[in-house]
Amino acid sequence: MSTTLSHLPRWGRFATGACLLALALGLSACGSSPSRPKPAELPPVVPLLATEQAWTLQLGEAAALLQPQVAGDRLVLANRAGQVSVVDAASGRAIWQAAAGSPLATGAGSDGRTVAVITRSNELVALRDGQTVWRVRLPASSFTPPLVAGERVFVLKGDRSVSAFDAGNGGRLWTQRARAEALVLGQAGVLLPQGNTLVVGLSGRMAGLDPLTGALRWEVPVAIARGANEVERLVDLVAPVSRVAETLCARAYSAAVGCVNAAQGRVVWTRPAQGVTGLAGDEQRLFGTETNGRVLAWDRASGEPLWQSERLLHRRLSAPLAVGRVVVVGDESGLVHVLSREDGSEMTRLNTDGSAVIGAPVLAGELLVVQTLRGGVYAWRPR
Repeated sequence: MSTTLSHLPRWGRFATGACLLALALGLSACGSSPSRPKPAELPPVVPLLATEQAWTLQLGEAAALLQPQVAGDRLVLANRAGQVSVVDAASGRAIWQAAAGSPLATGAGSDGRTVAVITRSNELVALRDGQTVWRVRLPASSFTPPLVAGERVFVLKGDRSVSAFDAGNGGRLWTQRARAEALVLGQAGVLLPQGNTLVVGLSGRMAGLDPLTGALRWEVPVAIARGANEVERLVDLVAPVSRVAETLCARAYSAAVGCVNAAQGRVVWTRPAQGVTGLAGDEQRLFGTETNGRVLAWDRASGEPLWQSERLLHRRLSAPLAVGRVVVVGDESGLVHVLSREDGSEMTRLNTDGSAVIGAPVLAGELLVVQTLRGGVYAWRPR
C-alpha cells in the first residue's frame, strides 16, 4: 500500500524558534579514486524541525544491500553475517531473531508473517517466528530483497529471471525468463506489487507480470541502452521506486529517471539523469540524488525540474525518503540530512556512528529509521 501525505502529519511540521557499484559475473567494485573531489563543507545548521532520538540498536556489521524493511508495525533488519531481527518499530524491542545459516546477499522481504532473505550461497530462506520454515537453492545470484505478498515469495535474480515460490512450503510456482545480457548491476532492483500486478525491472525496462502465472502483461522502457561497450550500456532500474496511486517513478542506473502508469502500461515521461540510487516522492514532486551529491526535485506529472541543491556535493548520498514537507538523505559519514521539499534547504541534521548510511531511510509509523554499515540502527521521532 502506498503512503500518502495524509498519513504523515508530524514530519511535515516545522519546529518553532529554532564509482560504479559491484557488478555480477565476476566484476569487482571500483575503488575510491585518489582524485575524488573533497566533500562539501557543512556549515552549522539551525534546526527548523525538532526531533528526538526514540531508540538505537546495534546489530553487527551490515552491508550495502541490507536495506531495512517495514512490515506493518514491525521492522525487519539483518546483518552481514546472516542474523535476521524483527523488532517492534515503536520501541526497538526485539520480537524475534534467527540465523539464516550463511552470510546474506540481500536484505529481507516480509509481509509481516513470513520473512525471506537470500544468502551469498544462493539460498532463498523463509523464516517465521524465529524459525526456518524452508530453504530453496536458486540457480543464480540475487541482489534484490525478495518480495513476500499474497502467500507467495517473489525473487528477481541476477540473470534477470523472476520466480515465484509458495510462502508456506517453498514450492516453485513459476519462472519468467528475460532476455539474457552480459552484465547486471550488483544493486537492488525493482520488484514490487502494484494492485494485482507484479512490477519488475528488467534491464532499462519496467514490466508488469501476472503474479499467479508470471505471464507478461506489459513492458515499457525507462531508458534505452547506449554506449560503446557493455558497461556503458548497463541501464538496470534500481530501488527504491516512488509509488503514488498507479504511477511508478524509477531511476535507470546512471541514465535516466522516468514515470510509468502501471494501470495502463505506458510511459508518462522520462528524462536523462546521472544518479545511481533510487527515488522518492509524493503526489506533486519526485526527488533524487545525483552521483556528485546534487539533490534534485522534479514535477511528478511532467518531469520538469523544480530545484537542485549543491549543499551536499561529493558526500556520496543515499537514496532519499520523502515524508511530509521534508526529504531525508544519509551520507557516507553517517550524517542524516533533513531537507525542505520546497527548495532543498537543510532543516536539521542527525548523527549516527560515523559510518555510511545504507539503502534509503525508511518511515516506520512516525519514526525515521536508518541503518549504517557498522550495524547501528537509529530511530528518531518529530517533537
